[in-house]
Amino acid sequence: MTDVVNRLRPVRESRGFSASDLAQRAGVSRQTIYSIEEGTFLPNTAIALKLARILDVTVEELFSFADEEPGPEIVRADLLDGAAAPPAGELVRVCSVNGRPVAVPSSPQPAYLPTADGIVRSSSGRRVQIETAAPFAAPEDALLLAGCDIALSLVVELLRASRIEVLTLPCSSVRAITWLKKGQVHVAGAHLLDRKANEYNLPAIRKHFPQSETIRVVTFASWELGLVVRTGNPHRIRSIADLGRKNVSIVNREQGSGVRDLLNFELRQAGIEPASVRGYNRVAHGHLEAALAVLSGSADCCLAPRAAARSLGLDFIPIAVQRFDLALKRSSLDQPAVQALLDVLNRSVLRRKLQLLAGYDTSQTGKLLM
Repeated sequence: MTDVVNRLRPVRESRGFSASDLAQRAGVSRQTIYSIEEGTFLPNTAIALKLARILDVTVEELFSFADEEPGPEIVRADLLDGAAAPPAGELVRVCSVNGRPVAVPSSPQPAYLPTADGIVRSSSGRRVQIETAAPFAAPEDALLLAGCDIALSLVVELLRASRIEVLTLPCSSVRAITWLKKGQVHVAGAHLLDRKANEYNLPAIRKHFPQSETIRVVTFASWELGLVVRTGNPHRIRSIADLGRKNVSIVNREQGSGVRDLLNFELRQAGIEPASVRGYNRVAHGHLEAALAVLSGSADCCLAPRAAARSLGLDFIPIAVQRFDLALKRSSLDQPAVQALLDVLNRSVLRRKLQLLAGYDTSQTGKLLM
């Protein structure tokens, strides 16, 4: 009987049953329950089925052969182009894109361990070896969505209710579009203004996808972008021009982001040399990360959406309104997860959530642009 793995006690305790309660429900003695848990008695089929039914689990979740126990597995996956090679031990998620497993960092959460599929054991070039706790295959029905809009979490929430898993990857607009072109993500989010054409996103996307029939672009929402400062605005920052003051420090965003592009433009308009701005070369990888730097006091100001300021109780000075769009390849339209995403973008519940929780303009949400 030593080759049988027995999980009766932890399952019983997790369900709030005492040994006496379970014995009475199963029609056996309390000693029988103890003997099963200690491994000195192997129940027959009828008792095993009764126990599983009472505890609302499968028989296999209570009893299995030791050689059937799932063990660690090494999974090989690709890294995204331009992404730093993760150190050994880093938590990652794995998603299948165009039939190839892709590894992305697991997003940290303030209070809990992030959801992860495994940890990096080694890396070589653009490939990593990942140890998982059990046999693992990257889910074919999951979406890998690259972009920086903090309200994408609302899409993730609604798709989860439809049993669609979405892995979000915070990054700049240019990087998201580049990964989409290379077939490394399913969906790319962008908010890039072409000032010559006075148009958001479509000119930048056409540069990467000259054959426009291969790509689809859908509007997510429009939102205010502006200066985020600490509550009460202690430095009395009113406009971009105040960033040229020596007593004001900022945190910037990475190259290729819509925020950095707008900041550069506004600084030029104000006659300020970017290199003269304190903190210009300090980079935050995401709107909330930038706003958190302001909240912590390590920066006096950042450029971010109003929703980021509001979520952290910070003050906000509006600068511009930007449109955030989602781009995907036409070849992916037959995937159930992509269809579910497009369906969610046209649901009134998403628009209401975006309006109420993020303060977004959703008048064009779900509109097909290309």
